[in-house]
Parts: sequence; structure tokens; C-alpha cells
Amino acid sequence: MTTVRIHAGNARTAPGDASRQRAQWADVAKGACIILVVLWHVIVKDYLQISWHVGSPVPSAWGTLGEQFLPLRMPLFFTISGVFAANAVNRPWRVLGRTRIAKFLYLYAVWLLIHTAILGAVPDFPTAHAGSVLGLVEQLTITPSNLWYLYALALYFACAKAVRRAPRPVILAAAAALSVITAAGLLATPGDRGGVFQNLVFFLGGLYFKTYVERWAATATNRRLALTFVVYAASLTVMALAGAQRWVGAWPVVSIAAVAFGLTAAERVSRWRPVGGALAALGRRTLPIYVIHMPLLALLHRFLVGPMSGLGGGGQALAVVGYPILLTAVVIGLSLAIHRGLLAARTTWLFELPGSQRRPAAGGGANLSAPLADAPAPLSRTYCAARRTVVRRARPSAPWPSATARSMIDLAAASTPTSMPWPEAPAMTCRIPDAAETIVERSPG
Repeated sequence: MTTVRIHAGNARTAPGDASRQRAQWADVAKGACIILVVLWHVIVKDYLQISWHVGSPVPSAWGTLGEQFLPLRMPLFFTISGVFAANAVNRPWRVLGRTRIAKFLYLYAVWLLIHTAILGAVPDFPTAHAGSVLGLVEQLTITPSNLWYLYALALYFACAKAVRRAPRPVILAAAAALSVITAAGLLATPGDRGGVFQNLVFFLGGLYFKTYVERWAATATNRRLALTFVVYAASLTVMALAGAQRWVGAWPVVSIAAVAFGLTAAERVSRWRPVGGALAALGRRTLPIYVIHMPLLALLHRFLVGPMSGLGGGGQALAVVGYPILLTAVVIGLSLAIHRGLLAARTTWLFELPGSQRRPAAGGGANLSAPLADAPAPLSRTYCAARRTVVRRARPSAPWPSATARSMIDLAAASTPTSMPWPEAPAMTCRIPDAAETIVERSPG
């Protein structure tokens, strides 16, 4: 009989909990990004379409403010997606194709059909949608719609896998060149194709520099937060004053400054529990917000634009300042409520590739970047989380190699749990404790 006793102290909690703790700053960043995405759409597609007659510069100020976050939200989103894509890219093509490429293309196609049907009923809503079968085929293939993030992720995973053996500096330089010429307007980008071209470099940057990105976030300080904010704000100011938005290289450089600031801010905010916890919870539910908010906003716009434009001066004066914030909160809240209703109706095929074994996030949520997570390998059936356990196992027919015993002990204290083989034997129970001390006792015979 062999007994392995692991005492409380050093080993970790369940891998899911540890992963969530490590990725708290990433969830905060994703939560902030999805809010900025919805806010931008609220501003340009609804708020600025209202006839404001209050004689105030507030509407134009909201438009200007929204523009300042354009270099931040999608580059930061894709950088985080790249950081958590390492394991997936290293998997075989058949696994990557099913769990990433096919999944995102499927979600893109399903929600494109839904968007096309709903947006077709709101023709005055300022968002491109297919008006014919040919237009729909074009959006499905070469000119992505406002759902282009899903389309881009599928392409980025395929690209990263295809070039994984090529020299990384060469690939990154090519992606940077594509971003530069696209941002400078030197390449035709109908629809949302420009976003796909511009952000590949950020996805690959997150993938190739994963360790440095995580270290940058882990070592964030308030001083660095202030410094990166100043650099980002100064870059925006210079670009605006010089009219340099289309200058070669200007936009990607500003976006890099924005990502550095966003990573730092996300880590610092994650330490502020009231706000960080709320943003992280939202960041784990980005998928339903992303795919639902646009048609929902279109329907709300249809019923709001007339009454809001017809309000008297007093009513508009009260609404002009807080309207974008209020409508953004309403759209996000309703998107999550609709998502819960759809899950209750067992329409999980709207958010997962049919046949997928992946379970929804805690609380019924779905995370736009969760499928990309560089999560620990699945735990072996021979152990699970706990504070303390005693493991007893019948001795196998062949002696149990001491190296295997040492590997099992090392496993408890390893920084990242991994699955390990175990000699076939009768069933057993085992748990990974929080252990500072590990004792192995071997009984004779």
C-alpha cells in the first residue's frame, strides 16, 4: 500500500479559480472594452442622429470623446485575445479548426443572419446591412459586417497556426506593415475590412509577447499608470492638432501607447474591488453583449429618435449630458437579460458551436475571449482541489518508480497544474491541497 499525504499550505485552489485570479486584469480590460464598444455605437448610431436644439456643444463633445477611445478598445481587445491564444495555436489543426476557427465562423454566420433580418426592419439605422443575397454572401466572405471581431478571430487563429514555424520578427513586421498601410488609407477597406487588417498585429503581438504583456500588467504601478496616460493623451493631442490620423504609422503608434495604458489601468482597477469586480464580471460575459447589442440598439433607436428630437428645450437640456451613459447601461443590461432568456429557452446553439462540450461561464455568462484562454491542461482524474487529503492506492503489480512519486509531489507545488499519467489500478480519490508540506510515506509490501 502506498500513502501520499499532502498537508495544507502550498498547493493551490481549483485551476478554474486560479485561472480567474491570474486573469482578473484581463477580464477587467475586456469589461471596459465592451462598454466602450457599446458606448461608441450609442453615440454615433443613435445619440448624434437626434436633432438636438439646445444650443450646446455637448453632443459634439460626446462625439469627440468617443473618438479618443478608438485606438484603445479594439487593439486592447485583440492583444488580450492573443495573450490567451497560445495553447490553442499549438494544438493540432483538427482541434484548432473545431474549437476556434469553425466556432467563430459559425457564430459570425448565425448572428449575421439575425442582424440582417432585424436591421432590415430599421432601414434608417446607420449601420450597413445586406440588402440582397449577393450582399449577404459578400459579408459572409470578404467584407465583414459590424460583427467583424468574430470573423477576424477565426482568420487570426488560422493565420497564427499557419505561420507558427516562420520567423516571428518577419511575421510581426508583415502584420505591422498591413496595419500601417490600412490606417494610412492606402488600401481599400470596404465594410469593416479595415478593422481586420489593422488589428492582426495586436493579436500576434499578444501571442508572441505573452510573457512580457503579463509581466507588464503584473508589475503595474500608479506611477506607470500616470505616465502611460500622459503618453497616450499627448499622442492623441499631437495627432489631432497635426491632422495626422492618416499619416503613415501614426495610428498604430498611438494604438500601442493606448494598449500600454489600457493594460496598466486594467491591473490597477482590478485591485479596486467594487469597480474591478463589476468590470471583471462583465468581461466574462462579452459575447452576448457583442452580438446582441447592435440589433437591440437599432430597435431602441427606432422608438427613441423621434420623441427625443421632439422634446422641448428643457427636456433636451436634461437629457443631452447623460443620455449616452444611460442608454449604454440599458443596452448592456437588456443584452444580458436577453442572453439569459435565450439560454433558458435552450437556444445555446446561438452562442456555441453545436456539439461543443464547453460549458457556459459561471452565472450563465459567455466570454468573447474565453475560448481563447491559455488555460491549464485538464486535470487528471487522479487529483482534484482541496486543502488536505490522504491518498491510498493499491500497489500495482510492478514497483512504483520513485521518479513517478517525485513527479506527483512536484505536481502539487507546480505553478501551473498539468495532467500526468498514473499506472492503471483500482479507483482512488485524490485532491490538490493548499500545502506547505508534502510527506510521502511508503509502507512495505
